[in-house]
Amino acid sequence: MQKLFVDFTPEKEFLLSGEQARHLTKSLRMKTGEMLTVTDGSGRDYGCQITNITKDTVTLAVCYEQASESEPTCAVTIYQGVPKGTKLEEILQKCTELGAVRIVPTLTKRCISRPDDKSAKKKNERYQKIALEAAQQSGRGIVPEIAPMKSLKEAIAEDTCDTKIVFYEGGGAPLGEIVKKDTKSVSVYIGPEGGFDADEVALLTAHGAAQATLGKRILRTQTAPVAALSVIMYITGNLA
Repeated sequence: MQKLFVDFTPEKEFLLSGEQARHLTKSLRMKTGEMLTVTDGSGRDYGCQITNITKDTVTLAVCYEQASESEPTCAVTIYQGVPKGTKLEEILQKCTELGAVRIVPTLTKRCISRPDDKSAKKKNERYQKIALEAAQQSGRGIVPEIAPMKSLKEAIAEDTCDTKIVFYEGGGAPLGEIVKKDTKSVSVYIGPEGGFDADEVALLTAHGAAQATLGKRILRTQTAPVAALSVIMYITGNLA
């Protein structure tokens, strides 16, 4: 069923207008009487029926309310080393689809792309839109937070996840030895194109991060978070 995010808590009957109304009627060609799911991003879904369509508005009636069934039991935060070009957009989209709750662009020593504050803020607005579209497409109950860009030290300082993991081509333990079925929160540190240097790995492990491997092959920076998140979701029973 089509899902739509709104910035308010739906009442028994409510009106959509503007871009959202046009999306339903023009892009999706939905008709009066059809059902869709609406969420306010808090993890609750509202099953709604279209009761009226005008040129500029769509009226919806709430038929039922329930907790979202699409949110994983394990909350995963991705600390992604800032890559070149549009690679981060691909990472945001795929990690949103797979169930990440938060994605933090992170500056490390080997990051080539280093946008200034003004450019980073503008990019973040686009990143939030990409996450919203991916959340709607994949039926998420929330839109993941795309945090402002941080340094690696800032990322470590704010990280409160129960399990912390850094992926490093120098080797480490398999994910199955670090993440368990009942793990509730995980932070994943992924380096940029050149990876992490040894000092950064030492800093992360000193703050409790377990060094992990994704196999004997070296993955691209845009592949590694998708692979890691997929394995974590599988281990915790959220990709069955």
